[in-house]
Amino acid sequence: MRPPATRLPDGLTHYRSTPIFTQATTPAALRGDHCTKEGVWGRIRLLKGRLLYCVTDSRRAATSLVLAPDGAPGIIEPDILHRVEPIGDVEFQVEFWKAE
Repeated sequence: MRPPATRLPDGLTHYRSTPIFTQATTPAALRGDHCTKEGVWGRIRLLKGRLLYCVTDSRRAATSLVLAPDGAPGIIEPDILHRVEPIGDVEFQVEFWKAE
């Protein structure tokens, strides 16, 4: 079983971003297991605070990372189950990328 991705692959194009979420506005759907569509990658950008990012898909090694503004972003692979959990006061945004 391979570990989760740590960077976006080359050749992707950014096509949209979510609004900035806070601890109070993080949708319940993001706190539970979910995935992007096939071919769609995501990058979680932390603007403030800390966020727990968990890869829960059985096709990847189970991973829990605490993301922070000065650290690496969370990389979301296409069609791989994951979830997030705010840790206190947080601001983050998810960018979506795909091949053209």
